[in-house]
Amino acid sequence: MTSQKISFPRRHARTMRFTLGAPRAFTVSPDGERVIFLRSASGTDRSGRLWVLDLPEGGSPKERVVADPETLLGGSAERLSPQERARRERSREGSSGIVGYAVDAAAELAAFALSGKVYVAELRAGTARALPVPGPVIDPRPSPDGRHVAYVAKGALRVVDVGGEGDRALAEPEAENVSYGLAEFVAAEEMQRSRGFWWSPESDRLLVARVDDSPVRRWWIADPANPDRRPTEVAYPAAGTPNAEVRLFVMGLDGTRTEVVWDRVRHPYLAQVHWSSAGAPLLLVQARDQRSQLHLAVDPETGATRTVHADEDPIWLEIFPGAPAWAPDGRLVRIADEGGARVLAVGDRPLTGARLQVRAVLDIGESDVLVAASAGEEAAEPEIGETHVYRVNELGVERISEEAGVHSAVRAGGVTVLVSQSLQWPGTRAEVLRDGRRVATVASFAEQPTLTARVRLTEGGARRIPCAVLLPEGYQDSDGPLPVLMDPYGGPHGRRVLAAHNPHLTSQWFADQGFAVVVADGRGTPGRSPAWEKAVKDNLVLTVDDQVEALHALAETFPLDLGKVAIRGWSFGGYLSALAVLRRPDVFHAAVVGAPVTDQRLYDTHYTERYLGDPAEQPEVYARNSVLTDDGLSGAAEQVRPMMIIHGLADDNVVVAHSLRLSSALLAAGRPHEVLPLSGVTHMTPQEQVAENLLLLQVDFLKRSLGLRN
Repeated sequence: MTSQKISFPRRHARTMRFTLGAPRAFTVSPDGERVIFLRSASGTDRSGRLWVLDLPEGGSPKERVVADPETLLGGSAERLSPQERARRERSREGSSGIVGYAVDAAAELAAFALSGKVYVAELRAGTARALPVPGPVIDPRPSPDGRHVAYVAKGALRVVDVGGEGDRALAEPEAENVSYGLAEFVAAEEMQRSRGFWWSPESDRLLVARVDDSPVRRWWIADPANPDRRPTEVAYPAAGTPNAEVRLFVMGLDGTRTEVVWDRVRHPYLAQVHWSSAGAPLLLVQARDQRSQLHLAVDPETGATRTVHADEDPIWLEIFPGAPAWAPDGRLVRIADEGGARVLAVGDRPLTGARLQVRAVLDIGESDVLVAASAGEEAAEPEIGETHVYRVNELGVERISEEAGVHSAVRAGGVTVLVSQSLQWPGTRAEVLRDGRRVATVASFAEQPTLTARVRLTEGGARRIPCAVLLPEGYQDSDGPLPVLMDPYGGPHGRRVLAAHNPHLTSQWFADQGFAVVVADGRGTPGRSPAWEKAVKDNLVLTVDDQVEALHALAETFPLDLGKVAIRGWSFGGYLSALAVLRRPDVFHAAVVGAPVTDQRLYDTHYTERYLGDPAEQPEVYARNSVLTDDGLSGAAEQVRPMMIIHGLADDNVVVAHSLRLSSALLAAGRPHEVLPLSGVTHMTPQEQVAENLLLLQVDFLKRSLGLRN
């Protein structure tokens, strides 16, 4: 079968949304001579390889493979421990082979886990070998001097010499539910902290997190399709219930151990850790209600901490990639909400204003800070869906990325890798810049999509809601109004309206089935202003209002048939879809509800309490913001609309109980609906063999429900 005969849904799944074969996870050596990255061998190969792009002075750039899983494993299948599978689920990592790596300070040595073993790769020589250590191994990381590798195995934090000798445990779990060196569930799922240990710049000791999840309530996830298998036990901290207990220790290679002390009762969340030669170890700790946080400097000798900076916010405080951190001159670099804007602050001085919405710190140099930012409320142009890379210092702000699109970057040694997406071309481009001049482009082996996303970016309604509109290929005005499919995520952390081609491919496929597809990023979605994001406090339901406002505003310009409006979504988008047809059936006539949070009390602490508070203190807020309560459907209108519910039975993030309880409540209310249980599927995209029929079934349901001809 040729690739041309394979349907788009199947190719979309087979290529992992056309990301396989694209380079990613870049590191630039501090001498500017090497770019390290991951890339699979083709657009359908899921197995990541470790590559190096050499940048010789005066010579031509050249790529080479440093570590190939096929060679290292001798052709045998990769085996993953349950802990590694859980770690990949938290990071939404669906590929195989080498999926992550860490390097020493000089980027001469890389370490990675493969099939439960520790491997090290000499990046100049291009050789890789396994170290004889106990496994299964998680998250190996070299010391900055390249002499040791620390890793986690069976809950213990261990260290081994790079020669494979001297393996020893620095900390072993004292009880079954204790682990050292790993991030707890809410840190990995919600705080963007996937790590649990950090080397000192001198390579003589580490900061190590100790997690005790014995206070966390246990849930059981069964596999009904295989009744002979035992249910999986999951420690899940649902809203209002106990979290894991997290402590932090300084552990020396000589066996010394000192606990880091802060008020863990007042600030129990360990959100970020930074340790560099520019200053003492730096912690960001948060209160459980996330309205206060402290930046703490640690004395590694005594474990004592001192407050460097304190933040308070009446609504909540965000956590950002790359911050806080120390500048080389010892000043604190942070991202803060000040004066209605999200700004970059260095020391006591904000260096940006309301023209930018700073999203992440990418690199901190001697004379500037590299950041990713989108257009703020006072920007000259809205730059809908765009994110750019900027150099910021006391002299001003300079934009590095030029083309309209979504950009990020990695920088060191005078070399910048600029990774870009655009509406003008599919996939991603990775350009290597030296002193601002392009010296190389990292090749992508990703497959080209078989369809082209024709996206119109615009704003809708009085709130200027960012929107993307997609019409069927070949549509003409004479064809008349089209049935509408709203296709949102529409909530916190997830921006769907992007100035990039590939993220809109599935929406375009639905459009080509005869719909006008609308993607709207209402209040709560990131990238615009703190007020825009925080408007959903105690009121996630207003996200439905924004979908309605965008729909009605766009109908004045686009050929939208407001008598035939459907909505589909996954995760928060699934929650939003369920709310839409239950509470606004006057607007929405059918819904595909994927992996929805239906009872907010069943979702995790850090996420849910940020937006809705403590369920014991605000039960009415939880009831109002839930699709259902113990008494049945919550706030549902009398008019009944068709609903298709889809959920993976192996989902440990939004557990299938959400959909099962929704189905029971609908049945009790006499409301017909359809349920698609996906055996063995987690919160991530279903496997290839399911994906095609899943999309086709959605189209069939939508057309039936809206009274359209197939």
